Amino acid sequence: MSDKKRMIKVRQIGSPIRRSKKQGLYLKSLGLRHIGSERELESNRSVLALIKKVGHLVKVVSEGESV
Repeated sequence: MSDKKRMIKVRQIGSPIRRSKKQGLYLKSLGLRHIGSERELESNRSVLALIKKVGHLVKVVSEGESV
């Protein structure tokens, strides 16, 4: 059985300034601090839901499998 996890790389492209506080918290929970910062996260329901909520502030750079 393979133990590979699906990973997704996300980059912040927008600022949470002049947005609701919740959107800023969503970015923090994704681990994004400033414009241009990237994180590689495990692709699961909760992460995908957060990305959907701040889709206008983030960009999915790559998707794939990683060990």
